[in-house]
Amino acid sequence: MAISINKLGFTIVALMLTIGAAMADSESAFIVAHKKATLTKLKNGVERISVSIDIYNRGSLTVYDVSLVDKNWPTDSFDVVSGNFSRSWDSLDAGAIVSHAIELEPKVKGLFQGSPAVITFRIPNKAAPVVAYSTPISPMNMLADTTPQNKLDLVI
Repeated sequence: MAISINKLGFTIVALMLTIGAAMADSESAFIVAHKKATLTKLKNGVERISVSIDIYNRGSLTVYDVSLVDKNWPTDSFDVVSGNFSRSWDSLDAGAIVSHAIELEPKVKGLFQGSPAVITFRIPNKAAPVVAYSTPISPMNMLADTTPQNKLDLVI
């Protein structure tokens, strides 16, 4: 009987600590960033990679000095068609979303897997900037000899 009372007491204390931590964090910033890349073959044998990064503020506070850097595209392997590798915003309100896009043209043949983009931001009343990372992209076979198949064609 004493063991079950001790377990119950421990469970109650753990639950109270969890609720307290959740209440302390009820006003916080929580950045989620999704990076995706789409490889498109053009008619003239050229390929283009469309990269988009969506940054969501899922927290309850506005964040400031938001900066995105995506230096995962080596210049010896890619030409920039449009856009750039960095972007910044003055602020990002709670519940808001911002997006950034870049279009690239691969110069070399082979498999490429990009790393996550880096997002830095400032939370009010915090001295140091906070760093977040986007999701990485799936490997892409650039300038491959085979043509990618449309997944819908396989179903029909």
